Amino acid sequence: MAHEPHETLWTLATAVIPSRTLQVIAELGVADHIADKPVAFKELALACHADPGALERAVLLLAAHGIFECCEEGVAHTDASRLLRSDHPMSMRSFPRMMGMASFTASFDQLEHSIRTGSPAFELVDPDGLFAYLQRHADEARIFDQAMTSKAAVDIAAVLASYDFTRFTTIADIGGGRGHLLRAVLDRVPAARGVLFDLPPVIDSVDADIDRLTLHAGDFFSDALPNADAYILMEVIHDWDDADATAILSAVRAAASPGATILIIEAATANDQLDARVQTLDIIMLTITGGRERTSTHLTRLLDSAGLRAINVHQTPGTLHIVEATVV
Repeated sequence: MAHEPHETLWTLATAVIPSRTLQVIAELGVADHIADKPVAFKELALACHADPGALERAVLLLAAHGIFECCEEGVAHTDASRLLRSDHPMSMRSFPRMMGMASFTASFDQLEHSIRTGSPAFELVDPDGLFAYLQRHADEARIFDQAMTSKAAVDIAAVLASYDFTRFTTIADIGGGRGHLLRAVLDRVPAARGVLFDLPPVIDSVDADIDRLTLHAGDFFSDALPNADAYILMEVIHDWDDADATAILSAVRAAASPGATILIIEAATANDQLDARVQTLDIIMLTITGGRERTSTHLTRLLDSAGLRAINVHQTPGTLHIVEATVV
């Protein structure tokens, strides 16, 4: 049902309140103290070191959005609130915690800077940018890594359901973090070998626990990339502006042999589509990294500028698209 115009504006103007409430509830670990039965608010508050009345009011707000269920006995889980448990296999607890980190909230407080200048507001927090900042702030880096891992758990299933990797013998995951996607692909394709490429601090924290996985540390702006039949770049290009994105793709082009496949996996949209989730992520990129979400046409232009040719676009069950290109 469509909202009245004033209700639409009111909802957006106050959206920070449920969002911030979710971040605090995730930070307190409230969901971890609820199992299969409802928990009284006094008991829950004691476990979370919170005021019972204030905690109840916060949980009631989230319950109005389908996160937790309140009853006479106290508070119980919904499918959404179970995802806030730290031990859930698809846990998303770290994602709201990441959005509530001091560096992120300080950046969004300066969103006007990004809209006026087109530059990331995060540069007012740290002129060296997000990734340099995380290397110097281990606690926030840990939350960031956990958030990216939890998001990947959902996205990986969508990618594997939408693309056949079995024709490749060597698959390089560029900027692949700790290799969650690459490991899942190698599990699906037992005959393939994988190369995980990321910055040295990231690679140093990864265990090469299967003999078909090679770890390759480096910086894709300055170091040569590995040679492979296929290159995966999952939510890498969107971190960068067009010039840097083209430089990354050009580095892939320089390392690849003719006929190699490049797979850009991002929340791309058709030129005439608007998706609130994608547009929200686009503003996050603008504010935090200086990157952007792009349409399939925009990605195709970047590929062309790097000497690559887009040949197909695969829609996944979620917001992600797989833009498939080849080296000509």
